[in-house]
Amino acid sequence: MTDLLHESAAAEKLVSDLQAVITDAEDILRATAGQTGDKVAELRSRIEQRLAVTRERLTQAQRSVMERGRAAARATDHFVHEQPWQAVGLAALMGVAVGVLIGRR
Repeated sequence: MTDLLHESAAAEKLVSDLQAVITDAEDILRATAGQTGDKVAELRSRIEQRLAVTRERLTQAQRSVMERGRAAARATDHFVHEQPWQAVGLAALMGVAVGVLIGRR
């Protein structure tokens, strides 16, 4: 379960970073809109195409992360309702583990 949380957090960070890169690239494209020439026009066209593809893939990845997060939440909810005392015990054990780790510092 912690692996899923770490993976989900890493994926969310990646999505956030990629969104920032896409926004910066779009800003650069807008800033250079007045530039002329065949090379510049070709480069702008290639960048715009790649940005569109990247944005779509990013949207799909974001949906996937959200779906997996929801699935994990449903599984956790199901477990807690089916095994309430085991869930309480597991939560207490995790609390003790976190307390021990914090106490070491």
